[in-house]
Amino acid sequence: MDPDALDPTSWSFWLGALLALAVQWVAFVPAFLRRTERFYDLVGSATFVGAIALAVRQGWPLDARSVVLALAVMVWALRLGTYLVRRIRRAGKDDRFDEIKRSFPRFLLAWTLQGVWVVVTSAPAVLAIRRSGETPVEPLLLIGLFLWVIGFSVEVVADAQKARFAADPANRGRFITTGLWARSRHPNYFGEILLWTGVTVIASPVLVGWERLGLISPLFVAWLLIRVSGIPQLERKARARWGGDPAYEGWYRRTPRLLPRLGRAA
Repeated sequence: MDPDALDPTSWSFWLGALLALAVQWVAFVPAFLRRTERFYDLVGSATFVGAIALAVRQGWPLDARSVVLALAVMVWALRLGTYLVRRIRRAGKDDRFDEIKRSFPRFLLAWTLQGVWVVVTSAPAVLAIRRSGETPVEPLLLIGLFLWVIGFSVEVVADAQKARFAADPANRGRFITTGLWARSRHPNYFGEILLWTGVTVIASPVLVGWERLGLISPLFVAWLLIRVSGIPQLERKARARWGGDPAYEGWYRRTPRLLPRLGRAA
């Protein structure tokens, strides 16, 4: 028999993963009945917090690595969730869901994918916290924390710059090309990928056996943002709105898609 099958860390992780999916399915019911996406992001962020809280309970008392991981994920989830909820309140809707929320299978798929996103993305942190105390602190914790701080800072600053730009009536109908947005067309996504890379680096020394699959977390985040629901959707929308505008086309050509340009901005 596979010894992992008897490992309480194994079965409790998969039980938690099922619970994360169940939360999305329960929330989907009133969302579909009301044809609304207004609490989609709130549920996603809350599920991250819940997953970490369950891991903390399983791994208590916590070592330094687990404390850092728990705080890193919770701070990120609370900040991002608050930002997204405020944004949808200002806008009144999220136009990514205009068609999806009218289709039962497509809207259900969106909620299910959110559950998968929570499970896969948080996996290294959840698994490492559940193994709290198993290894001493080593340089990888500091390296990972450094990556997380840089990534989180980039994401927060980029979101704040875009929010201030959008709130200025003088910028109505315009696109942001200043601040971090002069260095990358999607600096917030770069920060997102980098911070989850940091979380995975911190967690990596204590992951064993099948748990090492959790190392795909930042690759999964990058795949979602670069290939699926992030950059492709936003750039299609931007091109439909500003395509042919010389200012937009110039910014698009000279600005890197994701990795920020270092040095003087173009």
